[in-house]
Amino acid sequence: GRILSHVMIYELPSYNRLFFLTDGGMNMFPDLKQKADIVTNAVEVAQALGIAEPKVAALAAVEVVNPDMPATLDAAALVQMGARGQIKGCIIDGPLALDNAISAEAAAHKGITSPVAGQADILLVPTIEAGNLLGKAMTYFGHGKSAGIVVGTKAPVVLVSRADPHETKLQSIALGVVAAAGAKR
Repeated sequence: GRILSHVMIYELPSYNRLFFLTDGGMNMFPDLKQKADIVTNAVEVAQALGIAEPKVAALAAVEVVNPDMPATLDAAALVQMGARGQIKGCIIDGPLALDNAISAEAAAHKGITSPVAGQADILLVPTIEAGNLLGKAMTYFGHGKSAGIVVGTKAPVVLVSRADPHETKLQSIALGVVAAAGAKR
């Protein structure tokens, strides 16, 4: 079976649509196989919310493969796994730096042509630290609204930060209900 993973959905006042962040809450240093499962889990949540073929950005510090940076190697392998049908239901690209994943301007400036660049629905982070830091930055610096669940279980489990407001907890329950309903389809 697949591993459990954490999926957050964010709405930022400065961004034109919702997006997902995974995995900033469960898996500390996921290996390639675990990252493939994390992507699949997040894709299923995105599909439950109506995104038929989500665009997944496998994030790293840079947008080129660097043998000294394991996140870039994993990202490139995930892209190949998507191309070969080992990861289904999404378009995946990487490695992409955060700016390339969410800004078409940044991607164009760096000469990156990709169906995911500037349009990512799902941000796959390389480690729990990266995800947790990015998520909290979106909440506190970006004034983002969020909801978070653990997936890969028989039913989604609400998992939010202890400091999250009641609104986030309620939104997380709602996300869990929608994800569970989508899984039954």
